[in-house]
Amino acid sequence: MRMVALPGGESVPALGLGTWHMGERGSDRAAEADALRCGIDLGMTLIDTAEMYATGGAEEVVGAAIRDRRDKVFLVSKVLPFNASRNGTVEACEASLARLGVEVIDLYLLHWPGPSPLEETLAGFEDLQRDGKIRHWGVSNFDTSEMKSLAIEPGGSACVTNQVLYNLARRGIEFDLLPWCAARSMPVMAYSPLEQGRLSGNMALAEVAGRHGVTELQIALAWVLDRDGVIVIPKAGRLDHVRQNHAALGIRLTAEDRAALDHAFPPPSVKRPLEIL
Repeated sequence: MRMVALPGGESVPALGLGTWHMGERGSDRAAEADALRCGIDLGMTLIDTAEMYATGGAEEVVGAAIRDRRDKVFLVSKVLPFNASRNGTVEACEASLARLGVEVIDLYLLHWPGPSPLEETLAGFEDLQRDGKIRHWGVSNFDTSEMKSLAIEPGGSACVTNQVLYNLARRGIEFDLLPWCAARSMPVMAYSPLEQGRLSGNMALAEVAGRHGVTELQIALAWVLDRDGVIVIPKAGRLDHVRQNHAALGIRLTAEDRAALDHAFPPPSVKRPLEIL
């Protein structure tokens, strides 16, 4: 497992486990928890979730999955912007802690910029850190201008990551956001690295996958894993998908592979608005 360093030096796996859309159907929850446990056993010990996902249902699935292995997991969750006043942030975190069945969240994110002033949310994060309920905090779906505004807020430099949409078809962050974060040794967390499976069927991906004897989606995942300073959190609710994602760690893309993928999915030449799913 390749590791990625957070500001301050703590390292987390480059390949973790996403949970968006987990917990939506009660009949799937046991299989989803099994998939998460499989990922943990394979070294994918960073789990990302949020109070928004299935209105807390995903956090309940994560709680069931980590009940006997909390010490092995780096746990990430998020507060909705509509809850992100100072007191609201604390209350939302406490509700997440209860659903997860844990005493501390390792990394707590503001899910996207919203109506609450940043200073209110940051004060809530500081209260939670002081009380030992979160260890680190960060943001999600912040564009470069929003990261710059965050950085000048009192305490804003304590942000350890920005979680954004990033995959072969969504490369806009490479123009300015990714370099801005890299200059501050701040890793980006890439959600939907497989575009929720929609990348499958691309001819260039198929050709590269054929050369390596793997699937198109494994190549797409390997491409994101090949980027420096990026933590990748694909969602996989079945054991076979978890194992396929893990196998992408062993794929070594060649210069020819990268050139073919750049031709099919060109990097940005101008600033693009931050894309969000």
